Amino acid sequence: MKYIRTPQPKRNKSQIPFRLNLLFFIAFLLLAALVAQLAYLQILNGPRLAAEVDRTNKTVVTGNVPRGLIFDSKGRALVTNKANNAITYTKSVGAKSQQMYDIANQLAKLIDKPEDNLTKRDYIDYYLAPTKVSKQIVSKLPKKIQDLPTDKADKLYKYEVAYVRQHMPTFTATQKEAAGLYKIMNGATQLSTVYLKNQDVTAHEVAVVGERLTQMPGVNLGTDWERSYPNGDSMTSIIGQVSNEKSGLPADQLQAYLANGYARNDRVGTSYLEKAYENVLKGSKSQTQVEIGNNNQIIQSVSKFKGQQGANLNLTIDSDYQKKVEKSLSDTFSSIRSAGAGSLSDGAYAVAMDPNTGRILAMAGQHQDVQTHKVEDDALGVINRAFVVGSAVKGATVLGALQDGVITVNSNTQADTPIYLPGTPVKKSVYPVGTFSSLDAASALEVSSNIYMMWLAMKEGHYAYSPNNYLKLNSDIFSKMRGYFNQFGLGLKTGIDLPGEIAGLEGNTHDSSGNLLVGSALDLSYGNYDNYTLIQMLQYISAIANNGYRMKPFLVNSISQTLSDGSSGPVLTSTQPSVTSKIDNTQDQINLVKQGMWQVVHGTNGWTTATSLNTLNPGVAGKTGTAQGFARESKDSALTETITESFVGYAPAKDPKIAIAVIIPNLKAETTTPYQLQIAKEMFTDFYQMNNIKEDKDYSIHQKTVNG
Repeated sequence: MKYIRTPQPKRNKSQIPFRLNLLFFIAFLLLAALVAQLAYLQILNGPRLAAEVDRTNKTVVTGNVPRGLIFDSKGRALVTNKANNAITYTKSVGAKSQQMYDIANQLAKLIDKPEDNLTKRDYIDYYLAPTKVSKQIVSKLPKKIQDLPTDKADKLYKYEVAYVRQHMPTFTATQKEAAGLYKIMNGATQLSTVYLKNQDVTAHEVAVVGERLTQMPGVNLGTDWERSYPNGDSMTSIIGQVSNEKSGLPADQLQAYLANGYARNDRVGTSYLEKAYENVLKGSKSQTQVEIGNNNQIIQSVSKFKGQQGANLNLTIDSDYQKKVEKSLSDTFSSIRSAGAGSLSDGAYAVAMDPNTGRILAMAGQHQDVQTHKVEDDALGVINRAFVVGSAVKGATVLGALQDGVITVNSNTQADTPIYLPGTPVKKSVYPVGTFSSLDAASALEVSSNIYMMWLAMKEGHYAYSPNNYLKLNSDIFSKMRGYFNQFGLGLKTGIDLPGEIAGLEGNTHDSSGNLLVGSALDLSYGNYDNYTLIQMLQYISAIANNGYRMKPFLVNSISQTLSDGSSGPVLTSTQPSVTSKIDNTQDQINLVKQGMWQVVHGTNGWTTATSLNTLNPGVAGKTGTAQGFARESKDSALTETITESFVGYAPAKDPKIAIAVIIPNLKAETTTPYQLQIAKEMFTDFYQMNNIKEDKDYSIHQKTVNG
């Protein structure tokens, strides 16, 4: 039997379009890409992105800490911090003007906060803060302004301000206080803390505000710090100033401060030591981590770092000695004014230093406005004012000539012959022509011979001279003499650790026709041409006192830390004496000039210039100076001839422990009283007494040589 196979029905070919398959394939690729991206985000970058999310919800808020303190060399406090109760406000993220308005109104009823120089615009901003008021004002504006898009909100607000300015409402006393509080809050940046009141906060205000903190988001009780000066006004012009919260960061350095983590309302040192040591004094801010909820309010805060008070400055100055120098300067300048000799004088200045280390021992100054005759403390005039100092520089002139070889230790006698230049008065010394036929170097310093110094300059300049006809000098005479002076720091910044020091002022070397000013070169030799600062004069005399080392002066002896309990902590750094340079003179040459400076005080010649100091024991050495000048009482008044009195010296002469420089500019020309020596004598005497320096019978006023 034969079987017949039944044929299978024919299958229909798949009807799924190609395009649908393509879509499935694309969907597969997209799904694969999504999986890959998720793997990339979660596996490779999960920790980083989690931290980013966490950072968004948690942020660190910094807080100010007390500035470091400043002490004198004996540990006496010169600058401290006074703690004040304060009411603060920390602005939350996205804080609304309505909320700040409500808080300001509530606070104004609780505390006494007089309005402080508010402008009309400040009141307008306060008035427009409530949403309801803002909408009412907008409704009164033209329709085309009302319809401005939301991205033009700033423009719309300007129209609101303009409208209110034309229809200014009146404010009650409480509303005015609230406007002031609102201005502070509105001006704060997000998550920054500002002081709503930090002066004269009463115990009652602390209590009533503390009871309502939960009703005023962002408001808190805290402590503010302000500088206090237990030593009074003494040294405040050296210490400098600190900005207040209202003035904040200096505008000219704003970006630099912001880049270094400062807030706009931070206090910073704005002058002198406070400014120079800002990085030391500011301390490290406290850090608090705050968590922000969905409503942009701070829901939790955790202290991460309580902050570190600024480090302390320990100065080289003994405040008791400083006060004595200030009093001596003030009393003497007062007597000068009373005697009528100081009507054109713009001040008096004195400074003292340990010549062996560069430690500043005292720095004082008085500045007089010659128009109003008002006198103010101006200790910084020691570093930022320059004077023609006169004969006090002659020690440098002699030492320069010794370096140049125009005189030697064993051959330094010169004829005391005046110099006659064509068309100018005779160039001579203060004593009559013919008083001395010749002088050696030490005697020339003793009687302050201008003639001797001018002949040194002429020899250094390889002169050609015919009295009343001509004087020719080498063209490098100015640079040569100034080079010698520079070795002592004259005409150069000393590098003292205070901002604002100037280098002095050099006179011209040639006239308008290009001719060498030979007469001015002679004037330079005896200190009547270039201008120097008093700190330069101090560095110069110290280099002679210590046998040739130019020491860098400094005010901050060390930097130390304050412990958490307020007690003195460890010393972090100490300033080491620094030698700027060594002068190119031998010890014998320096001894020759020292001999002359000893004779300035202890010589017996009738023209010896500083004999009023010869009663001091141990004996001192130094050099006086008198410079001729001109001054006027106002820009419209005529020039009047004046003199400037100066002195530089050191003591004890045998073993110097102090060097001083004193100057009183622009006294009346007829003044004969050596006021600068009165100040110098008191400075030496007080130093001897305060440092228990005893009389030396082997080195008394009768000693004739510094080496004897």
